[in-house]
Parts: sequence; structure tokens; C-alpha cells
Amino acid sequence: MWLINTKTLRLEEFQDYSTVEYAILSHTWGDDEVSFKDMQDFARAKRQAGFVKIATTCELALKEGLEYAWVDTCCIDKTSSAELSEAINAMFVWYQASAACFVWLEDLAPLSSTSSATSQGRKLCDMSKLASCKWFSRGWTLQELLAPANVRFYDANWNFRFTKENYVSTLSTITKIEVEVLKMAKRLKDVLVAVKMSWAANRETTRPEDEAYCLLGIFDINMPMLYAIRVFWSNQSPGDRPEKA
Repeated sequence: MWLINTKTLRLEEFQDYSTVEYAILSHTWGDDEVSFKDMQDFARAKRQAGFVKIATTCELALKEGLEYAWVDTCCIDKTSSAELSEAINAMFVWYQASAACFVWLEDLAPLSSTSSATSQGRKLCDMSKLASCKWFSRGWTLQELLAPANVRFYDANWNFRFTKENYVSTLSTITKIEVEVLKMAKRLKDVLVAVKMSWAANRETTRPEDEAYCLLGIFDINMPMLYAIRVFWSNQSPGDRPEKA
């Protein structure tokens, strides 16, 4: 597992990540993200737009006393099919094992200066604005909400807004996931398959295959990644394709 040193912002590899406390980022991908390859040329990586979220994640982690952080854009060598497969199968566990998960809602506007002066009013936000955030419509972010215990939400300007714990009722209303599950008082294995599938029903992924892969951890399934299989069979004649079950 590759982790970012929050002081140097350089990647370090760990064979046993259970010995390390780390923060983890949950976000939606944008343009000019920093890849694993980009991080090998640090000067170049720092010039990319996506580096800001990496640096900010590390800054937040340092404030939490954490020496390492994990960001999916740059901590997986996606040129290695073996490493990519391992990462996708381990993703739920990695989020679950994190000391803190920072959710960056890049399309959640910061509170204006005229907002309520109370602590509660400054941090919370209108449910309709929150529900419209792209983060709630993506497939991969479902497990990123469910797996970690310590989840902290930030707006577009990286202002802290609330935690999963203190906003659990609203998050339940938006996601249709029962409060007991979000509080981890009810185990995922005790939730009906149909119910878990319903949580993902209106979520989208960039690749069709990811509609299945993003649910592996939620269903406690491990399987090899076969991103090319759909393209392969689409190029075969009908008689060569496998029959549908």
C-alpha cells in the first residue's frame, strides 16, 4: 500500500499498513488529477490542479497528528493490473482502517458571512444543497461513507462543516441508508442484499464495470478485475460470445 508522507508529500510503500495510522480522502474526480506516475516527477505534480487536494489532505491529516495520508488518484499504480486489482478489492478495508476520512464536497458552496453566528449554523447546511452534491451520486463514494468510522465533511473551500456522526439523520435521509447502519450499530452482513443494492441504484460510475466493482467491499466479495472483458466480447461474432445465464 502506497501512502503519502504528510510532511514531505512524497509517496512511501508499506507492506503492512496495519502498523500505520493514516487519513484518507473521499472526493469526486476532476480534471488534471495527479497520478502515481506524476508523483515520480514531484516538481511537475505540484503544478497540476489536482495537487491542491493532495496537499490539503496532508495538511488536515497533520493537524490530526497523522503522519500519512492516502488519496486514490496518486496512491495506486494504475499501470499495474495486479496492483489495481489488489487496490480495488482492498478499498473498503483501507477506508475502514483509516484514522480519519476527509470528504471534500467540491460543489458545496461555503457559508456566507451572513450565515447564522452560532457554531451549529456555521457548520451545517441546507439539506437540498447538500443532497445535490455530486459526491452523493457516485458509485465509489458509497463505500467511502459506510466503511470509515471517523468521517469529516468539508465544503468547496475546505471549511469543516460536520461529521457523519453529528449529521447522521440528514445523511440517512439523503442516502436512504438507515441510521443504525451509518452509526455502525448494524453490520452490513445483516442487511438484506436487495436493500444494499437499493443504496447504489441511483449512483453512477464512469465505467460500466465499476458499477459492480464499487460494491465488492459492501458485499464482502473478492474478485479479479476484468475491465477488458466487455470490450473483448463486443468484438466477437454472436456465435463466439458466452450465453447469458
